[in-house]
Amino acid sequence: MPTQVSYPGVYIEEVPSGVRTITGVATSVTAFIGRSLRGPVNQPMRVQSFSEFERTFGTLWRESTLGYAVHQFFGNGGADALIVRVHAGATAATATISGLGLMAASPGVWGERLRVRIDHNTRPLLPGEGASTLFNLSIRDTGTGVSETFLNLSTEPANSRFVTAVLMQESKLVRVNGAVPAARPDPPSGAPPAGTDPMTQDASSTPFANDGDDGGAITDAQISAPGLEALRSGLWALEKADLFNLLCIPPLTRDAGGNVGSQTRSAAAVYCRKRRAMYIVDPLDSWDEVSDLTDPTTGLDGTSWGLSRSENAALYFPRLRLADPLQESRLAEFAPCGAVAGVMSRTDATRGVWKAPAGIEATLNGVAELTVRLTDGENGQLNPLGVNCLRTFPVTGRVIWGARTLRGADMLASEWKYVPVRRLALFIEESLYRGTQWVVFEPNDEPLWAQIRLNLGAFMQSLFRQGAFQGRSPREAYFVKCDKETTTQNDINQGIVNIVVGFAPLKPAEFVVIRIQQIAGDIAT
Repeated sequence: MPTQVSYPGVYIEEVPSGVRTITGVATSVTAFIGRSLRGPVNQPMRVQSFSEFERTFGTLWRESTLGYAVHQFFGNGGADALIVRVHAGATAATATISGLGLMAASPGVWGERLRVRIDHNTRPLLPGEGASTLFNLSIRDTGTGVSETFLNLSTEPANSRFVTAVLMQESKLVRVNGAVPAARPDPPSGAPPAGTDPMTQDASSTPFANDGDDGGAITDAQISAPGLEALRSGLWALEKADLFNLLCIPPLTRDAGGNVGSQTRSAAAVYCRKRRAMYIVDPLDSWDEVSDLTDPTTGLDGTSWGLSRSENAALYFPRLRLADPLQESRLAEFAPCGAVAGVMSRTDATRGVWKAPAGIEATLNGVAELTVRLTDGENGQLNPLGVNCLRTFPVTGRVIWGARTLRGADMLASEWKYVPVRRLALFIEESLYRGTQWVVFEPNDEPLWAQIRLNLGAFMQSLFRQGAFQGRSPREAYFVKCDKETTTQNDINQGIVNIVVGFAPLKPAEFVVIRIQQIAGDIAT
């Protein structure tokens, strides 16, 4: 507001520029849903390397496809992953020390390798603290070697070091199981032999019981059953995550027929549309030739497949064969979603989200061979159906050789035919959605509209300079409109401001046609 002048002199006013920078969101944060050996349940956790995944969710596991998919994701250039662990009947291991019940922080047999130790070498009591309420707790995961120590824990609920609250907020290994006794737990009666680690001796530390359970094989019920959305569990646990761009749901088991069901595929596609994300769809393990996909009963348009032609989903075929570290590095079959997501992440980082994650640069690292070696003719049958083929070529190796959404079948003539076009639109939508929150409750008139045009135009111009759009000039590449044409007086009366953004997307050159003509030489006369 204007400065109130009261004395002769010079006054300084800072005038707001109206510039509010819109920052582009991440483009390849990939969510994975599946079974693991350990880790939080129905709680998306961000990991940025496979080593970090192992620390939180355990190592590769023969009974689960999740770890393999995440391993292939990072092996192909992935950078950010969100992991949602689900299980079917897993239980946590427990222990009891002098009436204090403890249980592993997450379900699974892993908790049976925990050991705990109590001691009373605490600080002096503060005023108001009861006698015999403070104790120290040491925990060790003998399977990984990770240790935790919590000093001056209290059995009094009003104390700031109340054991239940401290372990809930700070421990990655244990939780309190049941009510806390009024008196502190006693330390072990025995002493470890000289020179030994007390956390390895039954006389000086307490092992957890052998009552943990990894549960059974997961089904669609743990991912997409009715009622999970209200509980924010399974697929909808991702409601707790701020952002994800790609979704992978690897097969439920590694056994034949362990495919994700049509119920889960459909729910995932619908949810990705809501969250402005792309669902990477795996082929059925029974599809081992082109006719399986084109068959009216078992194929893409059959009742058993059950997934609609969504512009937010992309299907890749066939499956991959990679060395399995748990089977002496013998080749085993895997679904392609993790590797494909890694290639998308790598392409985004090197070229941008507007570049199709396909071509000779889109190599599948670590893939020894494909389950089906497609020919050009077979590729030509699947491409018009919106199926992205994985191919093997001399020198180049295994590559992604398709960039269509499931809406990209030729017969549908959809504007969202191509994966990079759809992902660029989702990127722009999410970035503008987050970057225009400041507009809410601002006076709805030309000064606001001018600021909107300025800031959105600057964002679109930055994308144009990076080569995200067609056109030789900004006028040909994009437009931003916000004025009396887009926002009428009736809109203003209803509290609405309309912003229209358009852009000319780059579409991948799927078919390169080279015409060769022989020029006849001059005929001597």
